Amino acid sequence: GVRLLFLGTGTSQGIPVLGCPCATCHSSDSKDIRSRSSVLVEEGGRRILIDTSPDLRQQLLTHGITDLDAILFTHEHNDHTAGLDDVRPINFLQQKSIPAYANQRVIEDLRQRYHYVFGAKAYPGSPRVELIEIEEGKPFEVGSVQILPLAVMHGRLPILGFKIGSLAYITDASELPDQTLAEIAGVEILVINALQLVPHHAHFSLDQALEVAQKVGAGTTLLTHMSHQLGPVEQGSKLLPAGVLASYDGLSLQL
Repeated sequence: GVRLLFLGTGTSQGIPVLGCPCATCHSSDSKDIRSRSSVLVEEGGRRILIDTSPDLRQQLLTHGITDLDAILFTHEHNDHTAGLDDVRPINFLQQKSIPAYANQRVIEDLRQRYHYVFGAKAYPGSPRVELIEIEEGKPFEVGSVQILPLAVMHGRLPILGFKIGSLAYITDASELPDQTLAEIAGVEILVINALQLVPHHAHFSLDQALEVAQKVGAGTTLLTHMSHQLGPVEQGSKLLPAGVLASYDGLSLQL
């Protein structure tokens, strides 16, 4: 089966937000401390990291992750890519490069951002990552693990979600095309972003995320990419319908 480990469940600023006086940022509940969004999926002996959060080094240390078989990128925004350099110690331990899968636009962005990794002359000791282009709706494999890239809209930006077995992982969405809703209908686990209570141009609000959850009809829906504006998790969890849970850093599930 598939094992899912939430490494980070926060938005681009994380929680606590620097200098913020709100109740969430001053909560004593460890579940209210959220690093930037990233998950580890394990299946068939393969370990697949989705997004390289700016907090990746600490996430890998916290969970003792010393090997990776692949990296999947949802999109190029900083809170999903800024930790790429932190795979270096894994390269040193594994003595091989790590394949990283992304759409063409994200690959171009990574090449520019990490010119010292992907340029003509790679800087000695820089991460060893092999960029592989993928497209929405076209499945690919990591070992024996089948992965389907899903079309997702993040404001006006077309990004990717991923379906792995009976798990669908979607973050930073503001809209899901009908095709994607059809592909993930009835999955065992749906992970979906819920930024805040009020609408936002590029992210689902809590109400919108719950609407999507209802359409998909997953066994369990887990909310991620949550901001401090949602309030402390204990208080917010009481508002959630049956079958919908707020994820938190370190939450682990076996499908």
